[in-house]
Amino acid sequence: MVKKFFLLRNFKDIFTENTDKKKILKILKEVLNENGQVIKSLGKTYQNNYKKKQLSKYKKSSNFRVVGMGGSALGTQAVYDFLKHKIKKKFIFINDLQNKQRKETKKSFTNLVVSKSGNTIETIVNSNIVIKKGDKNIFITENKKSYLRILAEKLKAEIVDHNNFIGGRYSVLSEVGMLPAELMGLNTNNFKQLNVLIKNKKFFDSLVNNVASIFFLIKKKRYNSVIINYDEKSESLFNWYQQLVAESLGKKKKGILPVVSKMPRDNHSVMQYYLEGSEKNLFTFFYVHDDKADKIKNQNILSSYKFLKNKKISNIIYAQKKATENVFNLNKIPFRSFEIIRRDEKALGELFCFFILETILLGKILNVNPFDQPAVELIKKETKKILI
Repeated sequence: MVKKFFLLRNFKDIFTENTDKKKILKILKEVLNENGQVIKSLGKTYQNNYKKKQLSKYKKSSNFRVVGMGGSALGTQAVYDFLKHKIKKKFIFINDLQNKQRKETKKSFTNLVVSKSGNTIETIVNSNIVIKKGDKNIFITENKKSYLRILAEKLKAEIVDHNNFIGGRYSVLSEVGMLPAELMGLNTNNFKQLNVLIKNKKFFDSLVNNVASIFFLIKKKRYNSVIINYDEKSESLFNWYQQLVAESLGKKKKGILPVVSKMPRDNHSVMQYYLEGSEKNLFTFFYVHDDKADKIKNQNILSSYKFLKNKKISNIIYAQKKATENVFNLNKIPFRSFEIIRRDEKALGELFCFFILETILLGKILNVNPFDQPAVELIKKETKKILI
């Protein structure tokens, strides 16, 4: 158990060397003591580059658009989808060049345009198409001359400085994710769980053991990290996680490839491969307890399937998860399992914190820089050359 918000069962029967665990624990303490801006953003001492009073004039809006690519939008969408039951506002995410939601015909929006560099081509293009007269606009971008900074000034938009020292995929608990969360009506203070977690020995142990287990499996040439996701509202969370892990660790011919698998749908497609195909995979099961799920209509159930009577959809999905874990155990397939007890800001904040720290630690022990993405930058430059 990590904390009261979620249960975590670590990889079973994985031999992890004590020297690796000691090294990882040492790295973790160094990372926390350095107290860099990414780490600060996970806790309550981080100072956002906006004041809550600034946002009061936007809180009456009902329709919002988040325009951004990668980490500029994925974390915010993870927050919105995971906690949608608590949010009364409508948020649309324009995070691709082939996005049908750009054609939304509502009369006016509050647009949140997010780009660290201020020169992201896709964000420039989408902003050009969706921003119209009568919209309110908030731009989150670095405090330097850039296309989007100049555009924001021209539109007389609200401008919030993006922290120079926090890359997009790590920015969810900075102004990039917390400003939209404020506008969603969420308690942003509750996302900030680091200060509590670092005092929790079980959290430290779980984090170190997970990193040691994943490191061991990587050395055994298990490079594909498959997320077995049983929670529809967490799809965006794992899209965020996918970028975090792939972009942070995929360097020097190293790293792991995160693959998101939707359950129980994928039981009827790729599960056969997971069970008896290539042995280059490691797995993460993910489930959120839900008391408000739809219930089976008893009168329509035939006697041959009477075991379904009085069951909620969540009961069936949970049974499928446990059954699949049992089969994985029988086949000695390495997996860990998350069960979320409560769907709220604290639980999601703890998950963000856990995954960010885990990724940084894996980068350090793999001897790669978890904070850059040099290959992706080359593609951006080549794209611009072709268009000129």
